[in-house]
Amino acid sequence: MQPAPEYGKFSRSLITAVPADPSSMEAAFFRQTIPRFPDEAVYIYSFRESQMIYAAGWEEVLGYKDDEISMLTIVNSSAPIFAPFSNELNDKALQFIISKREELEKYSFTIELKKIHKNGSEVPIVARVGVHDAENGKVISIKGSFQVNRSIHFGKVMRYAAYGPEKEFFEEELNKSLFYHLAISNKEKEALALAARGYSFKEIADRLKVSISAIDKRIIPMYKRFNVNSLAHLVGFAYENHILP
Repeated sequence: MQPAPEYGKFSRSLITAVPADPSSMEAAFFRQTIPRFPDEAVYIYSFRESQMIYAAGWEEVLGYKDDEISMLTIVNSSAPIFAPFSNELNDKALQFIISKREELEKYSFTIELKKIHKNGSEVPIVARVGVHDAENGKVISIKGSFQVNRSIHFGKVMRYAAYGPEKEFFEEELNKSLFYHLAISNKEKEALALAARGYSFKEIADRLKVSISAIDKRIIPMYKRFNVNSLAHLVGFAYENHILP
């Protein structure tokens, strides 16, 4: 029997349980320069220093004080149903980003998921993680933003998106890696939403300014992933699982 995959092994190898020091000069600087909205928690994790160097809003969002929240705590706080996908997304996205050498600060990814509050309750979150600082083509630190969004309707399909100079290639690589999870990218969702409105694949390609084969690659693989046998079945599945509004 094959051993169970160790989801998140790569990203966990890069992080520690060391929290930020709120009295540090770095933390004071970030408090003054990084905006934060209500029901939002933010962090900056330094790979160079192997620790969190800034954290704010975590007691409001997940119940942890800003001087106790660590990167390892954040990773471990995903609700069980979301943890395997979230951990693998972290791995694949970070592996892709650190393979780049230019414009690293422009890369980021998002995921909708539930995190477990310190009191044991589930919190619906839209998380965005991206490169905060890079030097000589190497990622020095990452920044994360966790926004509570109680209007999210979760089905059994995970939703994520990728951003950056090579957005199309970034998302395509994530799609390949995450194929066997019940997940959908923004690019796939965009094409599916147009198909649900009755547009043909050619019309969708024209509207999105891509080739018909590109639309095929976005929609057809979802048949197998979601175990459906027609476009109508796929669209129905999307509505049932809150992929489409």
